[in-house]
Amino acid sequence: MNHKELNEKNSIFDCLFTAQEIEKRKELWKVLCDDFFSKFINRADTVVDLGAGYCEFINNIKCRKKIAVDLNRHPKKYANDDVEVIISPATTVAQIEDNFADVVFTSNFWEHMRDREEMKRTLIEVKRILKPSGKLIILQPNIRYSYKVYWDFFDHIIPLSHKSMEEILRFMGFKIKYIQPKFLPYSTKSKWPQSAFLVKLYLKMPFLHYIFGKQMVIVAEKGD
Repeated sequence: MNHKELNEKNSIFDCLFTAQEIEKRKELWKVLCDDFFSKFINRADTVVDLGAGYCEFINNIKCRKKIAVDLNRHPKKYANDDVEVIISPATTVAQIEDNFADVVFTSNFWEHMRDREEMKRTLIEVKRILKPSGKLIILQPNIRYSYKVYWDFFDHIIPLSHKSMEEILRFMGFKIKYIQPKFLPYSTKSKWPQSAFLVKLYLKMPFLHYIFGKQMVIVAEKGD
């Protein structure tokens, strides 16, 4: 990607959320990390947030070592002091050693891949970074349940359902340990839920996921 393309990417990213929305997202992500994602992550783990963006996940998750990776420089602005920031393409994160991370996390990431080959190269890099039996945690819009609004974001390129995501993960040598096709609403711009308290309630009421859920959660383990 040349400098012009990188600047265009940053401009699109800059327009996604207002300052008020960014602050609200911090509150929501604290609940998501404490009440849901923490069950997949140990306090002693090294965690890499791939496509970290505003760093809402990596800032809030409790673990030993935190690394935020992104192509643009937003994590430099938003990452907490205990987060190491790496500016790099996801296909070649040369600063991270082989078999280094216990967990790689992605949120609303894979739909932005330029094509399926880039997605496969990124999954190869994730496998390289992960320790044996390390986990890849994916929070991702599910095209099967969000098809009416999936393309409302200009930079959404690849449509993925929980079935196609599961298929490519297995093909690339991952083992599926957990899959929930319907979890969160499509985006934090949705009308509900919009407060930390409501998110807490939402997480405790799985039947609501089947009504409002438009995003999937998948936990995959690095295979041989």
